[in-house]
Amino acid sequence: MNQGQTELIFLLQQGDESAFRQLVDAYEGMVYNTVVGIVQNEADADDVTQDVFIQVYQSLHSFKGDAKFSTWLYRIAVSKSLDHLKRKKRKKRFAFVQGLFGSTGEVVTDPPDFNHPGIVLENKERAGELFKALERIPENQRVAFTLHKLEGISYQEIAAIMNTSLYAVESLMGRAKSNLKKILKDYYEKN
Repeated sequence: MNQGQTELIFLLQQGDESAFRQLVDAYEGMVYNTVVGIVQNEADADDVTQDVFIQVYQSLHSFKGDAKFSTWLYRIAVSKSLDHLKRKKRKKRFAFVQGLFGSTGEVVTDPPDFNHPGIVLENKERAGELFKALERIPENQRVAFTLHKLEGISYQEIAAIMNTSLYAVESLMGRAKSNLKKILKDYYEKN
């Protein structure tokens, strides 16, 4: 952690509100990009991003500097994102049964309702397919893939964020790529 970050965290731990504004300004984009990559909905990502910074404000006193500040922040962002998805799934389960089925009897799913800041305009259609496919792979694979491919985070830092080993992250990425390849095969054969 650099001198400026150390001082900022010290000021935050002392309750300095202007330091908190600096923290939000410095990390808001990173947190939002991570969250939107996981929850795949812009409005939800805004809400979860706010929740992340509320959590940061409330638990900053517990940050000891054992890990990089960004790693600690990513952990909170990933955790809040996954909590949000779990709550959303629970709400869907208890929704009125007829609301879950379309006119053809097929289960209705929420299409990705967002534009990830890292996706170039001409790649929007393919990105939409990728994000639909990401919803179909296991949660831990989706998190590892999102952090590495969309956020550019190294396997080493992902291991720290996910509180797992480097080998486990490599394995998650291998399985994520394999699963995505199987899911996306039909899309690319048609196009």
